[in-house]
Amino acid sequence: MGMSVTISEAASEADAEQILKLQYLCYQSEAELYGDYSIEPLTQSLDSLKTEVASDTVLVARLGDEVVASVRGAVDADGTARIGKLIVHPRMQRHGLGGRLLNAIERQLGADSTTKSFQLFTGHRSEQNLQLYRKHGYAPVKTQRVNDRLTVVTLAKDSDARAYAASA
Repeated sequence: MGMSVTISEAASEADAEQILKLQYLCYQSEAELYGDYSIEPLTQSLDSLKTEVASDTVLVARLGDEVVASVRGAVDADGTARIGKLIVHPRMQRHGLGGRLLNAIERQLGADSTTKSFQLFTGHRSEQNLQLYRKHGYAPVKTQRVNDRLTVVTLAKDSDARAYAASA
């Protein structure tokens, strides 16, 4: 009988180390897609990630003791819950884990009464990401051309929409 995946808050230095290794693995395909291996997820330091774990909401999905997925977020002063770095180990992709993590971070950040909306971003060529976000009620609200290879697409939805996403 197989183990089931559990979702919880990241809390320890060991979690941060596992997240950083997973992040490095997961963003290789993004770097290849855009021809840029200097992207922030590939150059982020362990100390920087530890600071995020201490200050933001960071969720991990575990299979046994192994962190196989993660997502981060925080609510800003305007009431926008900014979600980032949703990563799922390549061997665990296409099984609904990304959607489960997205729902979990929305629930957690949406519990803050000041949360008015959710926002995240991805690259214009990251079709799997765009597909997942659209499925969960996000719509493009802005595009920003970074360079010849990359346009960043920002997607958002109202916090009221999270009830729909949780039931989907």
